[in-house]
Amino acid sequence: MPEQQPRGEVPSIWAFITADVLAFALFFVLFMAERGRQVALFDQSSLQLDANLGLLNTLILITSSWLVALGVEAARHGKRLALRRWLLLAMLVGAGFAVTKFIEYSAKIGHGITMLSNDFFMFYFALTGIHFLHFLVGIGVLLMLWMQARDRELSGTFMVWLESGGIYWHMVDLLWIVLFPMLYLLGRSA
Repeated sequence: MPEQQPRGEVPSIWAFITADVLAFALFFVLFMAERGRQVALFDQSSLQLDANLGLLNTLILITSSWLVALGVEAARHGKRLALRRWLLLAMLVGAGFAVTKFIEYSAKIGHGITMLSNDFFMFYFALTGIHFLHFLVGIGVLLMLWMQARDRELSGTFMVWLESGGIYWHMVDLLWIVLFPMLYLLGRSA
């Protein structure tokens, strides 16, 4: 007998997402307040970031989120192989984010730029580092879902976990969509 969708249960993912987004919002407010005190330093430091890499990461995460959404939709229609394929593609595309962050961090550190260089880079490394940890958790969740999708019933509890995992992955994407312009584009002249 297939698992039934839990009734009346609100997945706790929404409480976690709300708390996490509020924590990031606090970080964003702190960043903007400090930027207001050191506009020239923040603008000059931002110019040392590669906006093309930031844009590439944005496109990678948006594409990966789209692939996860395709996977969830496939699961809703009972298409196990399609679900697994979309989740695998989402992880492979998402891995590009890790590669570009490694390239970017290596370049900064290679030029002697660290979190101790100035207040902008303290925020840059802290915010992108915390975001990267969220990314790694998200990849782990997608991997777990991909493995479970081999033999789990595509209904009930598994669907709650799948949809919650997708929501989490979209949050990782959303946070980057705020981080990218805030760190890479704010203060650049047209």
